[in-house]
Amino acid sequence: MSGRRTLDALLERHGTTYAAEAGIRLRDTPQPLYQLLVLSDLLSARIRAGIAVAAARALFSRGLRTPRRMADATWQERVDALGEGGYRRYDERTATQLGDGALLLLDAYGGDLRRLRREAGGDVHTLRSGLRRFPGIGPTGADIFLREVQTVWPETAPYLDKKALQGAERLGLPGTPAALTRLAKDEDPAVLAAALVRGALDTG
Repeated sequence: MSGRRTLDALLERHGTTYAAEAGIRLRDTPQPLYQLLVLSDLLSARIRAGIAVAAARALFSRGLRTPRRMADATWQERVDALGEGGYRRYDERTATQLGDGALLLLDAYGGDLRRLRREAGGDVHTLRSGLRRFPGIGPTGADIFLREVQTVWPETAPYLDKKALQGAERLGLPGTPAALTRLAKDEDPAVLAAALVRGALDTG
């Protein structure tokens, strides 16, 4: 199978971003960007992606869609929402991280991650470092956020991190972001990245 046919098959099977799966309509506006930060925190734990997505949906369904609502919720309310999504192994620690992260976002950026973007001035390394200031967002969480946000923050594209490139290698696809982008042509880079990551994790 040619590289393009392999990629087409991958996109057909796995061409959904994690943000879309979590019900986030990603735009360059404060609320969906914050929801993506929450999702990135949840996905970065050593837990199945499906559970992290379900936990994000549970948080959002309870109204915890903005940093103010997250900060104003009680710790127990956050724990209960995470538990509803099946996110039990890390629920207490994550509930604390989400509360602290919401307060940091409010205090440092007025609740708006676009301010962090402006501070970074188009430098992805600076942006990645800024994301890592948030509790629960380590290297993995920052990578997740940047993979998903590149549709609306195009200066980060193509953002294909180690996990995405593992998926490419597993499928016999090109091993560099530039070559993968050329092969994908006009595909949404966030969809490409998510498909490659899902390909890396696919045991089916």
